[in-house]
Amino acid sequence: MRDVFSFRNIAVVLIASSLLLNAGCAKRPPDSDPQALSVYLEANDPLEPMNRAIFSFNQGFDEILLEPAARFYRQFGPPDLREGISNFVNNWREPVTFVNDILQGEMSRAGTSISRFLINSTFGILGIFDPATYWGIEYHSEDFGETFAVWGFGEGPYIMLPILGPSNVRDFSGFMVDFFYDPVSLWLDHKGWTEVRYGRLALRGLIYREENLETLDDLGKSSTDFYATLRSAYRQNRNYDVNNGVLDTTADDDLFDEDFDDEDF
Repeated sequence: MRDVFSFRNIAVVLIASSLLLNAGCAKRPPDSDPQALSVYLEANDPLEPMNRAIFSFNQGFDEILLEPAARFYRQFGPPDLREGISNFVNNWREPVTFVNDILQGEMSRAGTSISRFLINSTFGILGIFDPATYWGIEYHSEDFGETFAVWGFGEGPYIMLPILGPSNVRDFSGFMVDFFYDPVSLWLDHKGWTEVRYGRLALRGLIYREENLETLDDLGKSSTDFYATLRSAYRQNRNYDVNNGVLDTTADDDLFDEDFDDEDF
C-alpha cells in the first residue's frame, strides 16, 4: 500500500511540475493576429514544444518495444487466444464502467455493465468468453475522464504523457482515479497483488497496439504532421466517447480557461 501511494504522489507531482514549467511552452500569438490566435486556441496545446519532445520519445519506445511486441503477439497468438484475452481484460473493466455509469446518472447503462460482468464472470469463465454479447447485451466502456466531462469539467490543456500517450488534464486526472480507485484495483491492492494491477495496464496497452497496427501505420504514412494528426484524432475520439457515440460539434466550454491563462504556460 505504501508503495502504491508513493507512486501516485510522485506521478501527481511530476505532472503538476510539468504543467507549471515556463520553459518549452508554445508562445501565444498576439491578439493582433486573429488567424494565428484562432489556430492556437483550437489546438489547445500550450505545451506543444514539450509535448512534441515526449512524442518523439514515445515513437522511439514504440519502434523499439511496443510495436514489435504487438506484431509478435499477433503472429504467434492464435485469434481465439487473443479474443479470449481481450474479453478477459474488458470483463474486469466492467466494474469501473459500472461505477462511472452510476456517477453519470446512466442507470440503464449501469444495468447493462453489471449484467455483463455477472454473466461473463460466471458463464464466460471469468470473462474469457463473452456470452453476454451473444445474448444481446452489448459492451460499452466508461472512465472517470468521461465522468468529469459529464460533470462539466473542461478538458484543460492537451498533454502528451511518456509511454501512455495523448491525454489532457481532465483525462489524466480521470486515469489516476481509474487506476487507483476502481473496484478491481482496490481489490488487487487489498490482496497485495500490485504486479497484477500494473500488468493489467500493460496488457491493455499491448492489446490496443495490436488492434491498431494498420491504423497507426496508415496515419503515420499519410500524415504530413503525425503529431498534429494524433492530437486531433484523440480529441475527436474523446468527444465521441463523452457523448456516448453522438458527435458533438459545438465548442467545449473549458472550465480551465477560467482558472488558467495560456500565457502562464
